[in-house]
Amino acid sequence: MRWAAVAVLLAPAPDSLLLIRRAERAGDPWSGHMGLPGGRRDREDADLLATALRETREEIGVHVAPESLLGALDDVAPRTPVLPPIAVRPFVFRLPERPPLSLNHEVHSAAWVELETLLHPDTYRSTTIQYRDTERVVQGYQLADALVWGMTERILYSLFALLPG
Repeated sequence: MRWAAVAVLLAPAPDSLLLIRRAERAGDPWSGHMGLPGGRRDREDADLLATALRETREEIGVHVAPESLLGALDDVAPRTPVLPPIAVRPFVFRLPERPPLSLNHEVHSAAWVELETLLHPDTYRSTTIQYRDTERVVQGYQLADALVWGMTERILYSLFALLPG
């Protein structure tokens, strides 16, 4: 099992969460998918929090202060045996404002999505997708121009379950 970490970045005005679209890359099973900044742990990383901070800095150019950490969510892993054996630890950060972004080659685009949009009852639903030459029905957050599904959907779902009301 390989370990990875992602950063769930929350910022105000209005309350939003940063999502990225991964760049299209041959051999990447998550190529083009919506996700969160993050990646695999390097030997030099002291722990998975260091991984999340480093990957966020590398992928979107944001230096997250460790003291902005709210906590970690439960680890997630792919549910499909054809995907790499990886476990991902999500760390949730509350930023004082939306920082400027500087995307690297691993990230096609990034957007702040309002929590109100993600929490709207019409946003979260079952959707049929084409994945690896087969149709699948998945749960996800259907945005205007993207579907958030898979491990990222599971991370967001567990985060939103912790919110009051």
